Amino acid sequence: MHKQRPTSHRQAQERLPGSPVIIAHGGAWEIPDDLRKKATDGCSRAATIGWEILTSGGSALEAVEAAVRTLEDDPTFDAGRGSVLNARGEIELDAMIMDGRDLNLGAVMAVKRIRHPVTLARLILTASEHTILASKGAEIFACEHGLASCPSWELVVDREVARWRSATSSEQETEGLPAAVTSGDSPGDTVGAVALDAAGHLAAATSTGGTFNKHPGRVGDSPLVGCGAYADDRTGAVSATGEGEHLMKIVISKSACDFLERGMTAQEAADAAIAVLTERTDGRGGIVVLGKRGDVGIAHTTSGLAHATVAEGHLTSGIHA
Repeated sequence: MHKQRPTSHRQAQERLPGSPVIIAHGGAWEIPDDLRKKATDGCSRAATIGWEILTSGGSALEAVEAAVRTLEDDPTFDAGRGSVLNARGEIELDAMIMDGRDLNLGAVMAVKRIRHPVTLARLILTASEHTILASKGAEIFACEHGLASCPSWELVVDREVARWRSATSSEQETEGLPAAVTSGDSPGDTVGAVALDAAGHLAAATSTGGTFNKHPGRVGDSPLVGCGAYADDRTGAVSATGEGEHLMKIVISKSACDFLERGMTAQEAADAAIAVLTERTDGRGGIVVLGKRGDVGIAHTTSGLAHATVAEGHLTSGIHA
């Protein structure tokens, strides 16, 4: 089932009714050579886990949560374990999840001791009268509902400690450190997943550690509805990645769904949304788009976007260029 190759998503064929699809992505960024295989493998694992849920009768919502949890556990990515550090050397995590059946969603911002922010976002969706909870309040809610916290140090990896020290101390030697430590673009960005289940329902989820060396409390596009993600059974499901301050200006995920509503294919909608990003802002980013009939679109302004798609039992993965 595993084909390790980059793919083109120009085709827009419709899937047969009852044929699930899932896409997992690892962010649109300048992926260093030493992380390209890890990023592709991580997306493949995530998409495969989500696909197994879909083919066992699970919902799109369950599939995207499981896929993103897998990416949050993978230190290759800037989400969950392995996230970048803020200006105080701390991890702060954001996530959201959205159900295309009824437009319900849950989101979490700036949490420090939650291993799987996407699961907390889903808990907010199902168990709270609110849509978004932030920081300590979100962690209190998690505790009240039996979602275990973890020590923040369990989410920190040596690569990010070295990177933060090299950026914040003039005496820190960077010579000899790998590119993944010294590069301002690495590791990159948000992770996410979109899925269509056998019942024809859509869901989207996005999770991130935010931007490297960010001001404490900074929140980007990822947990904001229509920006970091959007799902609507009438149009499609989208997960976004990139420079959040710019992506939120054009509400990029909802914009892509609006293009789908106009009759565009998923690829056309992805291209159109990125064209708006380029025209109206100076920001970089990318999106994955899944149409309501299962067609796939991927577009970005960076040199690559790590992704994996499973449709009709076939896995395709790679760095979309």
